[in-house]
Amino acid sequence: MKNIQISDFGITKEGDIIKKYTLINKNGMQAEIISFGGIVTALTAPDRNGAYKDVVLGFTNPENYFNDNSYFFGAIIGRFANRIAHGKFSLNGENFNLNKNNGENHLHGGENGFFAKVWEAEIISDTQSLKLSYTSKDGEEGYPGELMVTVFYTLTDENALEIIYEATTNRDTVINLTHHSYFNLSGNFSQSITDHELQMNAGRFIATDDSSIPLEGFREVAGTPFDFRNFKTIGKDIDAEDEQLKIAKGYDHCWVLNGEGMRLVAELYHPESGRKMEVITDQIGIQGYTGNFLDGKFETKTGGKNNPRTGICLETQHFPDSPNRKSFPSVVLKIGEKYETKTIYRFSAK
Repeated sequence: MKNIQISDFGITKEGDIIKKYTLINKNGMQAEIISFGGIVTALTAPDRNGAYKDVVLGFTNPENYFNDNSYFFGAIIGRFANRIAHGKFSLNGENFNLNKNNGENHLHGGENGFFAKVWEAEIISDTQSLKLSYTSKDGEEGYPGELMVTVFYTLTDENALEIIYEATTNRDTVINLTHHSYFNLSGNFSQSITDHELQMNAGRFIATDDSSIPLEGFREVAGTPFDFRNFKTIGKDIDAEDEQLKIAKGYDHCWVLNGEGMRLVAELYHPESGRKMEVITDQIGIQGYTGNFLDGKFETKTGGKNNPRTGICLETQHFPDSPNRKSFPSVVLKIGEKYETKTIYRFSAK
């Protein structure tokens, strides 16, 4: 029997009372989600012996979540995930200037993106889902249009965390939502994820310049460290003599996913524990980020420090800088249309 428990999490400096919602499935798997940033603060998964452990990085102090604008631990990312070059784009003949929070570029919705907002929470009893709602005002972070956003988190009895994103607007705008959990299937958050094995259904990736803005065209993964078409240990090629890896200090790139519609696009496996995570989505890209810029400033939930490469993000999304790239699929949401996308993180063991 699935259920949802509600508890107090903390109070922001603005005085907002933040609640924590713990989703529990029939197997005892748990997902803890707070109304600040829609952040997944904990998510348990079984090893091959049936032992459940938390597998997502996070802070030990609630205040760190309220003050974070660089790690984005477990958060909903929007209005636009990834980067927009020079913090500007044009739409319907009008120029828009966004908050620049990543050098000269705009990253993950700006200094106060969706990861830093208080969301209205509601439990949907018939599905045992958590519904989070937020209305982004016209002009927020520089974006046009009032955007009404809804995110549904559902923890299924098949040990899957399902995330559905929906949005409507009163003015044409751009949108690209994703989820930003850092996964470490060992359950030890000071341990490197370079021993994890990764497979992705992608034959191409997007190379970037030294500010992580896409270069023109797609590159084939064949013959490069970016080839994860077959299972490969993350650490095998992460320190290879490759310009792209040097720029990002590891992997921080968008892979171009094969296929269309809901499909299995990636699998992450930790041989020691036997934990496996499948990523299923309808999106066209996935940003694989190996936590290269985690800096060890904070203690992890299991002790030790949040050092580089202690977690991997697998962010399903549209391509970076899409508002400025006519060759990329459109990210424009028009009046009267509905944005809707779904991603599933499904856990098992072998």
